[in-house]
Order: sequence, then structure tokens, then C-alpha cells
Amino acid sequence: MNDGLAAGFKAIATASLALGLCNCAVTTHDVRPSALGVPRSSSAMEAHLDEPGIVEVETVAAADWVVQLSGLLNLDDPKAKAAGLVDREEPIQIYFHALRHPKRGLYLVDTGVEKALRDDPGRSALGPLVRSYMSLSKMTVRVDTRSWIAEQKRPIDGVFFTHLHLDHIAGQADVPRMVSLYTGAGEASDTRFLNLFVFRSTNDALEGCEPLNEWSAQKDPDGRFDSVTDIFGDEMVWALRTPGHTAGSTAYVVRTPKGPVLLTGDASHTRWGWDNGVVPGSFSTDIEASKKSFLALKDLAARHPKMDVRLGHQR
Repeated sequence: MNDGLAAGFKAIATASLALGLCNCAVTTHDVRPSALGVPRSSSAMEAHLDEPGIVEVETVAAADWVVQLSGLLNLDDPKAKAAGLVDREEPIQIYFHALRHPKRGLYLVDTGVEKALRDDPGRSALGPLVRSYMSLSKMTVRVDTRSWIAEQKRPIDGVFFTHLHLDHIAGQADVPRMVSLYTGAGEASDTRFLNLFVFRSTNDALEGCEPLNEWSAQKDPDGRFDSVTDIFGDEMVWALRTPGHTAGSTAYVVRTPKGPVLLTGDASHTRWGWDNGVVPGSFSTDIEASKKSFLALKDLAARHPKMDVRLGHQR
């Protein structure tokens, strides 16, 4: 057994002991209710959604990658079967999004890929076993998060996570430690066996950071979404809790000068899945909840035909 694998298995053993105490949560990082954000209804969000807003959205393709299609799409869906789709490696990308609010500052949605993952993997927050399991040798980094941040005219004011899977927090180690972090209610504490393998890397990515701030879980009075949060209280950026892919998965809606933009996160990974109404596959923890959240986002986009929909891993 080589030194890298030996270190990886030692890390797993250590994580196993720790997770016996923390009940296999995705992270033991501190969590607190968010002081930012106002719970609202989906009808309040949609009342002015098609009116031009003031927030600019930049979507950055941080890396090219390939993963199994069965994780991205439910291949048992009749539409997938009718299309003759079978499991295979599917090209995807890892994205992060920059929200530029003229009054509130610069915020990221997810964090791309850290510089060390490309240039010095041994120093990355993602350990050797995780890198092997995720087949990161098949990833080509286009833009690392550290270099992107260095080119900005102002500092990052916060990070809004769609969820805490490693391909969405893989750039967190490059984000300054004092930056505020936000995630969906129940995301950090959700217990899964898979967390046994990613727990340590998730903790390492978040090490030294401020506590995770959880969006409100107050129910949408209109029942269209699990919960709806007006992040800045000005009806410009909204957090929609969309459980299914993970317990606290969150989509974001942004009012820009060109119209509304929907950032689905992994409520929908692929263009084919979105266009054909087929939900994600084995990468999601709850297919039924995933379907409900997926359809809620599809219905939202249908009610607002000019909405720019930006998916989790494909254009």
C-alpha cells in the first residue's frame, strides 16, 4: 500500500471514530441561524420578479470534469428510457457565481476550485482518498478561486452555498477566513453514511471560517417552496430551499438589469434533464423530495418565461 492510500485510510479511520460521536453529519463546523434575510412568501417574490433589478450576475466555469450520468439523471425515468439513455461518463463543469450588489457588495454562490487542487494537491483541503473517489484526475481547472478573487476590485463579502457537496465548496480554502458563509437549514447537520468519507475534507475546507449561517426554514405561506428568504430585504436576491439533492439544498433567484436569473444548484444538474423534466439520479439523497423541488423550479421558470436558468453543472 502506498503512502498516499495509507494516509487516506488512516484519515477514514479517524473520521469513523469522530463520526461515531457526531452521527455522520456532513460537518462538525459551527452553525447558527442567519441574521441576514427576511422570510417571505413566493407570491411576494414573484410580484416584481420580472421588473429589472440592480444585481449583476457573473457565472464562472471553474473546471471541466466528467462523472457518471446515472448520478446526474434518473435513468429509470420513462423519458430517459425512451431516449435510450444508458450510464456513461458525462462531461460537466464546476461553476461558481459572483453576485455584485451595488449597495451590499460582492457575494459568491458556491466557491469553484481551490488553487492547490490543481497546483499542489497534497496541500488541498480534499484528501487523497476523496480525490481518488471523485476521480479528480479527470478534472481540468480553468479558473482557480484564489486567482479569480485576486483580480477583483473589492473583497468578497459573503458566500451563499447551494449545498455542501465537495464540488460546490472545493474553492472554499481560497476564500478569506473572515467572510460570512450561508447555507440552507439542516444542510450541515444532515446525516448520511457517505459523510463518513467526505466529513474530514469538508471540515478542512471550512477550517478557521466563521460559523455557517443557516437561512430561515419558515414555510412558504403559498406552499410553492419549502421556504423563501429575501436575503437583503430589498427583493433583489432570494434563497429558495429546495431539499432532495441534499437536506438543505438551496436555489437562488436574482433580479438583474436584464431580468431574473435562477441558479438551480444541483436541483437540476444537466441541460437534458431540465429540458425533459427528468430529475437527478443517485447523487441525490431523496428522489421524491428532489422531484418536488425540481418541479417547483420548473413551474417558477414557466411563470417567468424571460428567466435565465443556470443549471448545476451544464450550460
